[in-house]
Amino acid sequence: MLKIAFIHPDLGIGGAERLVVDAALGLQDFGHKVDIYTSHHDTNHCFEETKDGRLKVHNVVPPFPRAINGKFHILLAHLRQLHLTTYLLSPGAPRYDVFFVDQLSTCIPLLRSIGHARVVFYCHFPDKLLANGEFIEDPVVRAERNLLKGGLLKRIYRYPMDWLEEFTTRQADVILANSKFTGRVFKDNFPSIQRTPEVVYPGINIAAYEATEDSVTDSDVAAILSDRPTLISLNRFEKKKNVALAVEAFARIRTQDPSTSNLRLVLGGGYDPRLEDNMLTLYSLIDLVSKKHTLTYNVITPSSSPKAVKIPPLNTTPENPAVLFLLNFTTAQRTALLTSPSTIGLLYTPANEHFGIVPVEGMLCGVPVLACDSGGPVESIVDKPADERTGWLRAPDPEIWAEALREIVGMGEEERVKMRVRAKKRARELFGMEAMARGIEDALKEAVGMGKVRSRLTFWLLVTLGIVGLVLALIWV
Repeated sequence: MLKIAFIHPDLGIGGAERLVVDAALGLQDFGHKVDIYTSHHDTNHCFEETKDGRLKVHNVVPPFPRAINGKFHILLAHLRQLHLTTYLLSPGAPRYDVFFVDQLSTCIPLLRSIGHARVVFYCHFPDKLLANGEFIEDPVVRAERNLLKGGLLKRIYRYPMDWLEEFTTRQADVILANSKFTGRVFKDNFPSIQRTPEVVYPGINIAAYEATEDSVTDSDVAAILSDRPTLISLNRFEKKKNVALAVEAFARIRTQDPSTSNLRLVLGGGYDPRLEDNMLTLYSLIDLVSKKHTLTYNVITPSSSPKAVKIPPLNTTPENPAVLFLLNFTTAQRTALLTSPSTIGLLYTPANEHFGIVPVEGMLCGVPVLACDSGGPVESIVDKPADERTGWLRAPDPEIWAEALREIVGMGEEERVKMRVRAKKRARELFGMEAMARGIEDALKEAVGMGKVRSRLTFWLLVTLGIVGLVLALIWV
C-alpha cells in the first residue's frame, strides 16, 4: 500500500478534475491511501465525490488572489501552488511515499529536494501553448496568432513562466500524458526534456453512468428530459471550446430539413460566474441562438445546488425551448442525458483537444458522437471503416457538421444498435477507470522504486527559488 498525495490547483468541474477524482477513487479501490490537496475547492462547484466523504480533500486557502485586475493568472497560479507546497513541507504535515502532480509543475523540485519524495507528473497539455487561447498546431500560424494577441510586455512576462514550466516539469521522476497527441506536442515544445511521456488515457467510472432508481424522481433530472429527439453538447462555457459550432450546425439542419423541426439541443457545462471568459461565452451563445437564428431557449441550473448561479433576466422560453442551456449539471443530470432514449447524438466541438473525456462518455452510453478531426478524439473515436464506426470525425465547419448531423439523425434503429454495441465495447476496454488507475499505479510504483531522493539541495533548486523570489519582488514592489 502506498501513501499518495494528489496536488491539483483548482478542484472544480472539468476534464482534468474528473481525471484526478477518478484516478484517486481507483487507487483507493486498489488499497492505497490517497489525499488530495488543492488551493481552491468550492463545495457548490465541484464533483460530488470530493464533498460526500468518498475522497479526503485538503483545501489550503492561499493568501494570493486568482488574478489582479484580470491579469497575471499564471504567475499567481504558481504562487498559489508554492503556498500549497510550503504547507505540505511544513514540519507537522503528513508524509507520503509519492506525489501525483498535474497541470502545474512548479512544486516538483521542492517536493523532491526538500520533501525527499518521488513525483509523477501528468501532463494534460503544456500551459505555454494555451496562454493565448485555443491551441493551433501549425507553428507558423500559431506564431502569427501569438504576435497579434500578445504584445512585447506579455512576451516578456511569459518567457520566465514558460522557462519555469519546462524546467520544473523536467525534474519529475515519471512523466505521463493523456494521449499520444499530447505526448507528441510535449516532445516538440519541451526540447530540453529527452524523455517521451508515457500515455495513460483518462478513464471513467463506468458505474457512474448507470441510471439509478433515485434519478427517476429527481426534480433536476425531470427538468431536463424530454420525449423530443435530443442532441447534447457537454463542455465548459469557454470560448476555446467552440460550442458555437454545435449551435450553427444545429440551426442549419433545423432550417434545411423540415422533418427536424422537433429536434432540440442541450448545451450543458461547467459555468463559473467569477470567470469573465465563462460569462462572455454564455452570453455570446445566447445571442447566437436568439438573435442570429431566432431559436427559443431557456437557461437553468440545478435546483438542488445550495448556491445557484444568478442569471440576469433573459427573454427565455421555459416550455419546450429549441435550445436548453444547462449550467453546472449534476452527475444525475449528466447520466440521464447520456442514457435517455431520446438522446440521438453528442456534439463535441473543441479542435485540437488534448484528449477529451466527453466522447468516451458518449461511447460508453452508446450515443453516436460527432467530434473534430484533430487531437485526442482521433484516438478515442473510430470513424472509418463504416462497419467499425463508433462516431464521426469531421473538420470544424458548420456545413460539414450539419451534413454529419443529417446522417446521425437519419440512422435506422438496426444501424444505431450495432454502433451502440461497438462504442460501448471500445469505451469499456480502452477507457475504463480501472485501466487508467492501473496505468497511474504502475507509474507511481516505478517512481517509488527509484528509491529516496538525495537530501542535498541542488544548484538548480536554488536557481528555481531565486527566480521565484525575483518574480515575487517584481510583482509586489
